[in-house]
Amino acid sequence: MNEVVMDRTMSQNVSTPYDSLLSVAKGRYSCRAFQKRPVPRTDIDRILEVARTAPSDCNTQPASMFILSGSALEALRAEMYEAAATGRERTSDVPPIGTYTGVFQERRRECGLSLYNAVGIQKGDREASGRQALENFRFFGAPHLAVVTVHNDLAERGLFDTGIYLGHFLLAAQALGVAAVPQGAIAHYADVIRRHAPIAPELRVVCGVSFGYEVKDHAANSFRTDRVEIADSVVFVD
Repeated sequence: MNEVVMDRTMSQNVSTPYDSLLSVAKGRYSCRAFQKRPVPRTDIDRILEVARTAPSDCNTQPASMFILSGSALEALRAEMYEAAATGRERTSDVPPIGTYTGVFQERRRECGLSLYNAVGIQKGDREASGRQALENFRFFGAPHLAVVTVHNDLAERGLFDTGIYLGHFLLAAQALGVAAVPQGAIAHYADVIRRHAPIAPELRVVCGVSFGYEVKDHAANSFRTDRVEIADSVVFVD
């Protein structure tokens, strides 16, 4: 093989930073069944090292995170599940979406049906779907929960920046082989979370992220959701 052909072959086999990032992004999914095995603290620190590089408005860095593990997490898991199972009144720092409409409702329904189909729940079986929904409040058995908060002074801009921080966290976890699922539902019991984590009054609970190692052969981890095409969400103006 001559040098020109060899160089071309080698260049085709070398992964670029873009290729690596795209692979990580497309490999990420919302895990809904975790092993009990904890993630080493060194790897959690590596995930956070990436998350803290996220940009923010004027470098305000409004996001902060509380990571619960061990007995602290088990105490929260028990109370959170009991609160959801008994229909305890919800308290949200960030108001939930009131009504899903149009294409957003369609996508939401498709996501739910895909999960229920994967775990063998028949359409219309409200009892079974209710049991599955309650697994959110057990954090799907994850050994770690990151509670994502934002300082109230930064208002809606702070929420936007916190979303960027969260995105960095999720991609970093995926890059290290750590599965995760962002959960908005648990933030509707912000008062329960506050009883188990030292979250200051000026911080709003945005969401949780359950994370750990996936149960690879679990039915709840067997489906993937679609993404809209670029042309459906981007307009180029020249």
